[in-house]
This record gives sequence, C-alpha cells and structure tokens, in this order.
Amino acid sequence: EADTVGDVILGIQGDMRDDTLHSLVIGSSTALVVLVGLSLLVGWLVAGRWKQSGIRTPAEFVRVRFGVRAVHGYTWTMMVFRLIGTGVSLYALAVLLCALIPVPEGWFLRDAATGNLSLPWAVGIFGMIVLVYTVTGGLWAVLMTDVLQFIVLYVAIGFVVPLVLRAAGGVSGFLDRVPEGFLAVVNHEFTGIFLLGWTAIHFFMVGAEWAFVQRFLCVPTARDARKSAYLFGVLYLVSPLFWMLPPLVYRVIEPGANPEQAYILAAWSVLPAGMLGLMVAAMFSATASMVSSQLNVFAGVLTQDIIVPHLRRQPDERALVRIGRGMTLVLGVLITTVALAVPVLGGAEKVILSITSLIVGPLLLPLVWALFSKKITSADLLMTALVCGGLGLLVRFGLAEGAFAARLPGLAGVAAFAREQPRSMEALVGVLLPALLLTTAEWRRTQPAAGAAPFAALAVRRPEAEIPATAAELAQPARVVGWSLAACAVALVLVALSATEARGLLLLCALLLAALGAPALLIRCTR
Repeated sequence: EADTVGDVILGIQGDMRDDTLHSLVIGSSTALVVLVGLSLLVGWLVAGRWKQSGIRTPAEFVRVRFGVRAVHGYTWTMMVFRLIGTGVSLYALAVLLCALIPVPEGWFLRDAATGNLSLPWAVGIFGMIVLVYTVTGGLWAVLMTDVLQFIVLYVAIGFVVPLVLRAAGGVSGFLDRVPEGFLAVVNHEFTGIFLLGWTAIHFFMVGAEWAFVQRFLCVPTARDARKSAYLFGVLYLVSPLFWMLPPLVYRVIEPGANPEQAYILAAWSVLPAGMLGLMVAAMFSATASMVSSQLNVFAGVLTQDIIVPHLRRQPDERALVRIGRGMTLVLGVLITTVALAVPVLGGAEKVILSITSLIVGPLLLPLVWALFSKKITSADLLMTALVCGGLGLLVRFGLAEGAFAARLPGLAGVAAFAREQPRSMEALVGVLLPALLLTTAEWRRTQPAAGAAPFAALAVRRPEAEIPATAAELAQPARVVGWSLAACAVALVLVALSATEARGLLLLCALLLAALGAPALLIRCTR
C-alpha cells in the first residue's frame, strides 16, 4: 500500500502541467478555503453568541424575539424542510444498500429488475430501524452513533481512496481516462454564482439551523460551542477527499455504473468483505444519526412549544416523555413516506438543491441577523418569507417553458436566464434577495423591535454556567465508544482468520480500531 501512496504523489507531481488539473486544484482549493473560513466565522461570531444568549431551545429564541406566531410559522416550515431533506437522506441510504443486498428469486422483498432488495422495502425497513432506536434511545442514541460512525467510517474509507486510485491506474491513469469537462469546477448549471450562493447558504445552516443550534446550546460554555464550530470547519479540509474522490474515480473504471450507487460500488470493488460490511454499517449509522437528530429536535419542539402550552394541565416528566415519543413516531412515519416519494419528485439531487436554495436563506438568515440586530421585527420575517417564497415558486414553476409567467412580455429575458441557469437563479432569489430585504429593513427602522429587550434580558436572568456532571457521567460515553470499537476490531480479526485474501488489510484495519478504542477505555475522569 505504501507503493500506491507513492504512486499517487508522483502522479500529482507529474501531471501538474495539465490545464484541467490546474483549474480543478485552484477551484477546489478556493472552494474549500471559503467553506473553512465560513465555518470558522460561525464559530467566531455565531456559536458562542447562541450559548451566551440564555435561551434553552431555538424555538424559545424565536418566541421571545418575534412572538408566538413566528414560532408556529418557523416550526412548521422548518419541519417540512427538514422532513424532506431527511427523507431524501433515507432514500439515498436505501439506494446505496440495495446495490449490496441480493435477494433470491421468489421472495417478496426482491426487485425483479435488479435482483436485489426492493427500494420501497429497503426504505420501510431502514426507516423502522431508525425510528425504534430513536424512540428507545433518545439523545444518547444520537450522540453515540455520531461518534462511532465518525471513527469507524473514516477508518474504513481511509483505505478506499488509495485502493480505488490504484485500480484506476493511479492519478495519471485516472486523469487520462476522464471524459472532457468531467473535472471542470463549474459548468452551465453549477456556475460560480451558484457556488457562492451555496456557500452562503451553508453558513446560514451551520449558524442557525435548529439541529446545529441545539448542539451549540447543549455544551457547557460558549467557548465549547465555538470549538465545535472550529472543528467542523477544519474537518472540511479533509472530508471532501474521502467523499468525492471514490465516486469520481469509479466513474472512469465503470462508466455505465448507476451514478447514485457509484460510491458504494467503488468501495465494493476494492474492500474485502469484512471491511465493506463495517463501512456499510457505519454509513447506516451516519444516516440514522442524522435522521434521529432531526426527529429528536422537532419532537421536542412540538412537545414543548406547540402541544404543552395548549394543555389544560401541565404534564409531569413521564407524560412529557410519552408525548415526545408519540411525536417521534408520527414524524418518523412522515419521513419514511417522503423517502418513498423521492423518485416521483424528480430524484434526490433536484429535490435537495431546489428546496435548500429557495428555503434556507429566507428562513435562517433572519435568525442570524436577529442575534446581532435589535431592529428586525416579526413583520420583517414575514415579508422576507412571503417575497422570497413567492419569487421562489415563480422561479421553480412559473418561468418554466410554456408556463404562464414565461409568456409575459417583461419576463421573457428572466425566464430564459432561469431556464439556462436554474441553480444560479435559485441562489440569487434564496440568498441575495433576503439579504437586500433585511438590509432595507435595518436601514429604514430607527427603534428597537419589541422582542429585543426581553431577549437581551434572558442572558442576565440565565447567566452562562457550566453543566455539572459526575466523573462517572463524563467517563461513560468514552467507555461506550471504546468497547464498541473493540468489538468491531475483534469482528474484523475473526473475519481475517477465515479470509482467503486481503487478510493483512483486515488485520491492519482491526489494529487501527483497537488503537483508537484503547485510550477511551483507559480514561479516568477526575472532575
């Protein structure tokens, strides 16, 4: 494997004169620097601000700052947005795993066209598994799967990149076989305007999306919240190599492969059975962690901020848990239904790009803005949502070829631009327009909004304090992770003993997992 790594390095040095590679390196490096910079900016400006504000949930911030009606509007709109995004993730997981699960002929789970597990059955089964462990495990299930999938997945895919490059003939062989324009940084659909807008959208998401905010609020101090955002930004430097290179390289190895299954097929082509199973389990864990995180956030919001305030009697803790689990079940069924409907909606890529570009900016930019400004009111939120939402629907449906708006004399040029560069148009409507509307509101208004003073008072009434915890409580999560990694290492050793090939690779992976798990088992917390 050392020779493979050396070949990769030499291949990069030997081909740096290639114009395509040069533009790829420059463009990708610029995009990564911007992403890392924005993540660090979230940590510097936003993450600590959330923790210091004194709020307990993102919904409480909206209620105090903008009123109860705004909470209902944000809750339902964000819920629809995240349910769709989470359903698409569940669909993507099912697509990947279906490629690896052949089913005997005659079974009701079999897809007649592929001979593998049927996609609708896969979505239903995987959705049920995630739902059961979320209901029973709660936030602990999310935290443990977050940590475990991160470690296990990156250990497994760390082997995929050099192995799949070797299968393609090294970097030089890969670059020689790519189709023309395959490595271009931008194209007619994904333009520079789209990339800038998409980067800004992710700043809003990391800085104000409720699942991220909940993590900023749950850590002991504002310093810890900032550190989590800094780590997120630093990981952007390495994670694209693991996630983007294998499917790109596999595209030249098997040009006719299903694009939606390119990543898992790339891993399948180079990893031995034990490591592939470990990687698939980690991928399932990663998706399950994201799904369960969203289920926990919105089940909590529905319970605490929507249902409980309308009850005649305040429920005790046991009743609150039952209500929360009921909401989790309802949301889980809805997510599974959305996942089943993704093919009808045009596929995962179109659904995610369109809904993210048109919804995230108008919804989340005002929240980040209101953290620092005292002038933004609920009327500004409503105006931003209505104007941007209306124009977003017009761009998505009204300007299509033959649509009513496209035939209007004054909109012919705009309609042509929207059809030629739909992603750029969505980025302009979803990022630039809400920023202009909020800037106008900030400039025109001279008095603070009604909710500014109560929000500022929260930081005084609930000063930041470290969350008390016993030594056993602090050491327990590390030990869970350590024992889980040890179990994975033992399983790989057993697979290696019975394997006929790639035994050394399996043992090396087992050794890495054991080395990562051992320090966690040796932790002795003195706090």
